[in-house]
Amino acid sequence: MVESARYGDRVAVPEPYSIEHIPFADRHGHSRQLLWLWLAANLTIADYAIGFLPVRVLGLAVWPTIIALALGNILGGLVLAWSAAMGPAAGYPQMFIGRRPFGRVGGYIPAALNWLSTAGWFTVNTILGSFAIQLLIPGIPFVVAAAILVVVQTLLVIYGHNLIQAFERYMALILGVLFTIATVIALTHGSTLAAWHPKPVGSTLSLFAIVLAVSFSYIMSWSPYASDYSRYLPEITSRSYIAIYVFIGAVVASFLTEVVGVLVAILAPGAATPIEALKTAMGGFGAFAVVAVILGATTANVLNLYSNTISAKVLDIRLPRWQLAVVGGALAFMVALIGYQNFTKNYQNFLIVLDYWIMPWLAVVLIDFYLLKHREPMGFSEAPPWNRNGLIAFFIGLVVSIPFMSEAFYTGPLASLFGGADFGYFIGFLVAGVIYVVLSRRRAATLTTRRTGNGG
Repeated sequence: MVESARYGDRVAVPEPYSIEHIPFADRHGHSRQLLWLWLAANLTIADYAIGFLPVRVLGLAVWPTIIALALGNILGGLVLAWSAAMGPAAGYPQMFIGRRPFGRVGGYIPAALNWLSTAGWFTVNTILGSFAIQLLIPGIPFVVAAAILVVVQTLLVIYGHNLIQAFERYMALILGVLFTIATVIALTHGSTLAAWHPKPVGSTLSLFAIVLAVSFSYIMSWSPYASDYSRYLPEITSRSYIAIYVFIGAVVASFLTEVVGVLVAILAPGAATPIEALKTAMGGFGAFAVVAVILGATTANVLNLYSNTISAKVLDIRLPRWQLAVVGGALAFMVALIGYQNFTKNYQNFLIVLDYWIMPWLAVVLIDFYLLKHREPMGFSEAPPWNRNGLIAFFIGLVVSIPFMSEAFYTGPLASLFGGADFGYFIGFLVAGVIYVVLSRRRAATLTTRRTGNGG
């Protein structure tokens, strides 16, 4: 048993919980703290790097790029916001909430995928942050820069929820100031921005869809661990307020940082990496901008590694959370050493692939909680080994999305219906949601009939 009295809202005490239900005595905080957490988590280099894809890789014009980024962030932000709003009522982390519609053993599948996803994001941000350290301190080997980041981030995760909340709150202020200055400096080069002429590598619709998919994928990919950071709030906390604060923090930060990436990619076309481009475009502010990159990599990675440990616990791995943090950090560190040399292309493919498993899973979890109103804490903790309705809906949604995929590594036979644009992830979400509703209501009707018959 966890002794809740030794934790509460104390910051300097290691968190005693992992996936256990948070008791009422340890509930604390206000929904507005999520504004700062998600603001800091998205004022990051990963968002900034997304802005380079439409300019450097795709050649999409500025205004279609900005519209696609805005739309992708709004749609992804809505999914993230309503995922986070589940936390107080459930009292469990997000992947544990998924046990009710999938079953305890059935939930191993999305938990394993989320473990890989969080490890992947941790690796991405470690690579970008290490590039920034190398630029700030010339001559430092990549392995040393990456090791510094991994050690600092792992220590923060070992202390857990309360320290993470405090860290993100302070970083939101610092990063907000730094990225605002970067935006203003970029916009002062109006003539250079206006003179840029894109060289598109495909139709506007298909390129627009890729940018929308990537921006949507990034912010949406936080959803499988959104409730990890809201579950400590009092049970009576308004779900609407949680959704509003999370939406504003995540969408504003992610969109504006991606726009900075677009502007810098145009202003510094000769730079080898996004980090070098930022330092060049910012002039005298370049060193501070690089510091912002390093801090931003850390704010995102603390959440990635923390939720990586949560996913491992949902897999019923019987190691303490702090040991799982050490293992996850070490594995991601090794992958970063292998994958950093071909980063940009790997990053684009990684972002897009994320959509496919997360979206049908989210459809099932959101509908189960909001439409079917399965919110009792015991429904999550005492889930049966398998819930075939959730699994069937998930896999059908995933399979149906494949023919609509339109990526460099695979083009589905039905992608041409959308002019080569990739809308498979939205189709997977809709199909999984509809199937789960139909199966759940059919099961409810069957149970009602059996009870009525037995009673007669």
